Amino acid sequence: MTSPLISITVCVRNGAHWVDDCMTALCAQTYRPLEIIAVDDGSTDGSNELLQKWQISEDDSSDGIPIQILSQEPLGLSAGRNKALNIAKGEWVAITDIDCRPRPDWLERMFTSSDGVDAVTGRVIFDEGRTSVSRLRSRTIAWKYSSRSDKTTLANGPCSMFRRERLISRGGFDPSWYHAEDMEVSMKIIQSGGSIRYEPEAVVDHVAESRLKIFLQKRRRDARAHTRIMRKYRGVKHDFSKDGMLIAFLLIPYAALSVSVANFLDPVIATAVILVSAIIFRNYLLWSVALWLGTFEGCLDAILSRNGH
Repeated sequence: MTSPLISITVCVRNGAHWVDDCMTALCAQTYRPLEIIAVDDGSTDGSNELLQKWQISEDDSSDGIPIQILSQEPLGLSAGRNKALNIAKGEWVAITDIDCRPRPDWLERMFTSSDGVDAVTGRVIFDEGRTSVSRLRSRTIAWKYSSRSDKTTLANGPCSMFRRERLISRGGFDPSWYHAEDMEVSMKIIQSGGSIRYEPEAVVDHVAESRLKIFLQKRRRDARAHTRIMRKYRGVKHDFSKDGMLIAFLLIPYAALSVSVANFLDPVIATAVILVSAIIFRNYLLWSVALWLGTFEGCLDAILSRNGH
C-alpha cells in the first residue's frame, strides 16, 4: 500500500537564528513522500533570505523533498498556516514552529496513529536551558503531557498533523486568531464531531524559552485566548487550561499567607518573610499575575465584542 503525501508547514517572523536548524530537522524526516512549505510572515531580520536558500523543486531535490518558500505581510501565524494549507498537496498537513526541532521519526510516528481520527498530536519537550524561566517552562510542559490521554482535545501547534480536506472544510485556521490558533482549530474539530489522538512517541524538541518578559507575554496571551475559547465554544470540554488555573490561583493563598504573617509576627520580621517568599516564588507569582491580566483582557474583549490578541 502506497503511503500518502504529507505536507509539513512552518511559519516564521523574525526567527533567522532558528531557520537553518528547523529546516535541517524537517529535511531529516524518515517519512516519504513528503513536501515542505515554509511561510515568512513579514520578517525584517533576514529570515526570508535564509528561507529562500532552502527552496528546491522536486526535480532538483536529491532526497525527493520539494521545499516551497512563501512570503506575506505580517498577518500572523494563523494567516501563514492557512496560506500553506491552501496550496499543500498532501492528504495530511503537519504543522510545527520555527523554534522547534522535530525528531527524524516524528512524522512516521504520527502517521502510524492516524487511523480513524481527524488529527494527531505529538509531544513537545522543552530544553531546560540555563535559566529559572526555561527550567520552569520545561518542567510544567512535561507535567502537562504526563497526564494526557490517548484521546485529547488539543492539537498542539508545534507538533500536530491534520487531514487536509477535513480541516479546510471546517474553515482552516482563522486569521483573526493571531495567537492560540491551535486551540481554536482544535475546538472546531471537537465541536463538529471530529477526534484528535495523542501520540507520545512523536516528539518535537523545543528550544529553551528563557526570557522572562517573553514568557509572561505568552502566558498573558494564553489566558486571553482561553477566555475567548470559552466564550466562543460554550459547552465544548477542553483539557488545556488545567495548569493555567493552578498557577492563576497561586496569588490567593499567597495573599492569605501574607496577611496571616503580618498579623502574627513583628512587622519587621513579617515584611522580611513576605519579601523572601516573594523572591523564592517570583516567577510563579509573576506568571499568576500575567494570567489574571490576560483573563481580565479576555473579559474586556467579550464586553466590547472584539477578538482580542
